[in-house]
Amino acid sequence: MTIVQMNEDAVEIAKQLDLEREAKKMRGPLHGMPVLIKDMIATHDGMETTSGSWTLFGTKPSAESTVAVKLREKGLIILGKTSMSEWANFRSLNSSNGWCARNGQLYGGYYPRQDPSGSSSGSAVATDLALSLFAIGTETVGSIVLPSERNNIVGIKPTVGLTSRYMVIPLSERQDTVGPMAMTVKEAAMLLQAIAGPDPKDNYTLASPFGDKLPNYSAACKMSGLEGKRIGIPRNVLDYLGASGAPVLSAFEAATSVIRNAGATIVDNTNFTAYSDFLKSPEPALVEAADFTSGIAAYLASLEKNPNNFRNLKDIRSYTQNDSYEEYPSRDTGVWDEVIAAGINNTSPAFWPMYQRTLYFGEEGGLLGALSRNNLDAVILPTLIASDIPAVVGTPIITVPLGAYPDGTPIEYNARGNLIQKAPGIPFGISFLGPKWSEEALIGMAYAFEQRTLVRHQLGRRY
Repeated sequence: MTIVQMNEDAVEIAKQLDLEREAKKMRGPLHGMPVLIKDMIATHDGMETTSGSWTLFGTKPSAESTVAVKLREKGLIILGKTSMSEWANFRSLNSSNGWCARNGQLYGGYYPRQDPSGSSSGSAVATDLALSLFAIGTETVGSIVLPSERNNIVGIKPTVGLTSRYMVIPLSERQDTVGPMAMTVKEAAMLLQAIAGPDPKDNYTLASPFGDKLPNYSAACKMSGLEGKRIGIPRNVLDYLGASGAPVLSAFEAATSVIRNAGATIVDNTNFTAYSDFLKSPEPALVEAADFTSGIAAYLASLEKNPNNFRNLKDIRSYTQNDSYEEYPSRDTGVWDEVIAAGINNTSPAFWPMYQRTLYFGEEGGLLGALSRNNLDAVILPTLIASDIPAVVGTPIITVPLGAYPDGTPIEYNARGNLIQKAPGIPFGISFLGPKWSEEALIGMAYAFEQRTLVRHQLGRRY
């Protein structure tokens, strides 16, 4: 199932919004539109907020998330909360994308037992199946863009700080962001408009250069969005697609011709110079571990209702390991075990120097260096390998459908052996990467590409 819990108030909310429409009191262009939100985004109503786990069932946040407040203020109807990869894929070393204890295993819609990717798995599948006009996901590393590509939809991972994370179950305060998932670029842009903006309850949003005067993201959706743009290709990152990525690479190369014909200049070999060092370094994962240790303790302390008196990650791990519904040890707590063993939080003396070292992988040695050295507006990559470097520096990504694995593609299973990652008909995407706060330009580029290719409309489900 894609939805872990329906909003029992949704019908009454819809009736009230209809009355407002009749009285010509529209709250905005999305008045009365349905939206689903990931089960990490707190609402102060009858719905649970559990990160897909029974461990947090029965807890109650002290306030509603800013994102949920903004959605309601703009007249959207929160239909319910979507299933997800439990704890945003930050619990287990041997679980599977789209599985959570509260809702079981979710599948994508393009091949039997298809891996839906994650962790915003339910938001992606529900959007693809038109269970809602669009959905909200969260991303730390790939959790919006990866399930979006696997389910043939558009996903926007905003700059960290463009959207508030207040009362969203945290993973890493330096990397977490909340973003829209939709069938089209324009619909995603409209939803981004509704949830973006400063929030005094999330200091990261106060770094935004826009304040309350956001760009008009919908207006950026123009066929001319690629004209005059310089777009780079970091070939050394493409090398990591491997032999089984040949269909993706072929479609990607064809996409560069579309982009050129739309008026952009392609600049090749704009490499991420420290990429191989990044892949070998343990420090990016330690930054996430330190942030999670501090962030989850703060979230637990903020709860209005905490029936099991959870205080920290050790408490959550203990409960999880002793709850049969959590399928431990078949699905282990290996990530948490490593986090606890690291013994670091984001106030530890070792943390800040380590964090500064990891920034190099995304700055001079990564995306920002490539953009600066080559005077680029954006970089493009297959979505499968696009999310790790932007995560380090909190920069935006937008993914658009690119194609699907062709007939004859050998079936490839995930490590657990219960999901199919590659098979004929399973979709993949292309991502546009830019500097912080460049969503307006990226949306324009993605829209211009989308409208020239219309891949989503060409891919059909095979079962």
